[in-house]
Amino acid sequence: MTYLSQQPEAAPGMAGLRAGILSHLTYSLGKDPEHATTYDWRMALSIAVRDQIVERWFEATRATYQARAKRIYYLSMEFLIGRLLQDAITNLRLEDQAATALNELGLDFDTIVHDEPDAALGNGGLGRLAACFLDSLSTLGLPAYGYGIRYEHGLFRQSFVGGRQVEEPETWLLQRNAWEFERPEAKFEIGFGGSVSEKGAKAVWAPDEGVLAQAYDTPIIGWKGRWANTLRLWSAKPVLVFDLDQFNQGAFAAAAEQEALARTISRVLYPDDTTEVGKELRLKQEFFFTAASLRDLLRRFDSEGHDLRSLPNKVSIQLNDTHPAIAGPELVRLLHDERGLDFEDAVDIAQGCLSYTNHTLLPEALERWSETLMSRLLPRHVSLIERIDGLHAKKHPKSRVKVVEHGEIKMGELSFIMAHRVNGVSALHTDLMKSTVFKDLHAAHPDRIVNQTNGVTPRRWVLSANPRLSDLITKTIGTNWVGDLEQLSNLDDATSDPSFLEDFAAAKRANKVDLSNWLKTAHGMSADPDALFDVQIKRIHEYKRQHLNILEAIALWQAIRENPDAGWTPRVKIFGGKAAPGYVFAKDIIRLINDVALVLNSDPVTSPYLQVLYLPNYNVTMAERLIPASDLSEQISTAGKEASGTGNMKFALNGALTIGTLDGANVEIRDRVGAENFFLFGLTADQVDAERAMPDHASRAIAAEPRLGAALKAIARGEFSQTEPERFRSITDNVGGSDYFLVASDFADYWRAQREVDATFAKPDQWMGKAALNTARSGWFSSDRTILGYNSDIWHATSLLDG
Repeated sequence: MTYLSQQPEAAPGMAGLRAGILSHLTYSLGKDPEHATTYDWRMALSIAVRDQIVERWFEATRATYQARAKRIYYLSMEFLIGRLLQDAITNLRLEDQAATALNELGLDFDTIVHDEPDAALGNGGLGRLAACFLDSLSTLGLPAYGYGIRYEHGLFRQSFVGGRQVEEPETWLLQRNAWEFERPEAKFEIGFGGSVSEKGAKAVWAPDEGVLAQAYDTPIIGWKGRWANTLRLWSAKPVLVFDLDQFNQGAFAAAAEQEALARTISRVLYPDDTTEVGKELRLKQEFFFTAASLRDLLRRFDSEGHDLRSLPNKVSIQLNDTHPAIAGPELVRLLHDERGLDFEDAVDIAQGCLSYTNHTLLPEALERWSETLMSRLLPRHVSLIERIDGLHAKKHPKSRVKVVEHGEIKMGELSFIMAHRVNGVSALHTDLMKSTVFKDLHAAHPDRIVNQTNGVTPRRWVLSANPRLSDLITKTIGTNWVGDLEQLSNLDDATSDPSFLEDFAAAKRANKVDLSNWLKTAHGMSADPDALFDVQIKRIHEYKRQHLNILEAIALWQAIRENPDAGWTPRVKIFGGKAAPGYVFAKDIIRLINDVALVLNSDPVTSPYLQVLYLPNYNVTMAERLIPASDLSEQISTAGKEASGTGNMKFALNGALTIGTLDGANVEIRDRVGAENFFLFGLTADQVDAERAMPDHASRAIAAEPRLGAALKAIARGEFSQTEPERFRSITDNVGGSDYFLVASDFADYWRAQREVDATFAKPDQWMGKAALNTARSGWFSSDRTILGYNSDIWHATSLLDG
């Protein structure tokens, strides 16, 4: 077995890095220092830092081939990697050299680093988890590829006009991406539509439409630069680039039509699927990147000369949610139709390679495709899915589960059946998977579901995002915690030391001052750093209950107005997050928050005690500003609906206290930090079902809680929308009516918990003690620990780092 040393060659000194920056400024950017812009300097620094990654990347690739090692392939529609320059500098331990080199060149390190745009490759927790996993896979020396789509315009850039969400395209690729390497030789034609014919016993699919999937590679370096893996993203290109005949006939637009249609596949993440063409585009995207990834990994497998039946011993394919679920039938097609394996053998081999991570208990979020649509786009795959369905029924006659049913193809069930392991992402979520969405499949396959509670990378989310706290931790327990986050438990004794708590509080307040200054400079918003910073940042969805949060803010505003001298704890509520373009109710919630903020923030009586801020275009970089400065983490989803969450972990690690329900990983966070250091409220998952079964649950809850009734009435009579009193009728009718996510039922207990928050924050020593214990006891929530769990229970790959 070939191993790489744990210790790479020494990083370049400051002089070497400075010389690299100047060299790339001249020879890669074509500029001299006198005429270079911030962009030029940032690109020169990025390429100089990338130089330090590439050789280690090559060494890791060579070591994997020499060891003939098993590789892990992580297929995900999203990789929310954010900015990579700071990440690379941190993992290579080049912070001092880079800052000094830039300073000697008359440049400010923060200005240069913050010039980099966020990579628009994801939306929420699904994509950020994938990015954390890539960091940990490289840190642990496990040979791996991330596979996804190189989106030109991402999800969208969010702004607010009149309180409404407005969507515009992201433009991150208008500038050169310093981190990627174009691979024109790594290209596969991906087909759609057409027909299937029989040639003897062999089925032959003849697509009538095709696009090229071209690879772009980004090296992902692990902690201390010991190993680098690859993020390979596919960009859609036309088979016929340009129709010169049409152009010469004057049909200029038609001449470029094939290029425009092909590029549509990799332009936008999650195109609006409320239309049939939107659904078709989404399915094309999912097949496009999955099919290209499978062909690529088989090409790599073939190059090593392995027997095809050994594929599960050399290849582990992790499906991150149902988006790449088509991998099951496509891999069977490649093995059966193209390589001649018996159908059942092909299914067995595919199952041995595939594993599936479920991220939702919401039935509507488990993808289902119209059988008509899939038959038109992927006719061969529909017939293979039907055969897979039949084979499963034959082997498990007592199972009532069908993948194809009532004209739909159920991708959650397909993913489960085609995987040898299925994992949940928190203990509660995994248990609920067994008893709800996959109850029947769990009965047929009782050993298939395992738990792998999510985690986050400490390099990005503590060391880099919160240098003040990181320095304090290192001063107290040494440096090894960055690679072994559970060493944070060594802080436990220090949390009762007044001098440590004083330093902890100073770090938090300095972070809050930084955030306050940025809010003023970048957004024209004011926030008193001595107030409680109460933060809810996540995609907007009814089950995440941002409307519960803003209803409590309205009720609090009314209470302060009624009795302004009651000794209120000053609070700044900060929201961030995007709503899917077609999700009307979620967009109504956004507008309500913005309209409420206009009224509350201009109220001279209440504004010293309560402000509401909604920051547009929430992304990774914004999270890195907000989380270290947060006092309170809002994790208030309806119990049983949030699979895990990772924001909750980031907040706890950075010394924010959680107000939350017993949902997702909140349960495990509370168990580890201590019930006394967590503000719990709300119904449990079991109680949710019982409450929802009562037809009048919402009206009863409102009648019993006058504060909620008064808040709803204020919205209904147009206090926040005076020119349009009916503007938020959808929200008031929902909360007062069906209220599926039980906002009304949980409101009273949420109010109680928030007042407990106020009382505790008013005692700074008590608050800081609890906050410090959250940091000390959250080390288990490292993505390194999660990846080790996946590898032990699912992948069975070997680390190629020596020692």
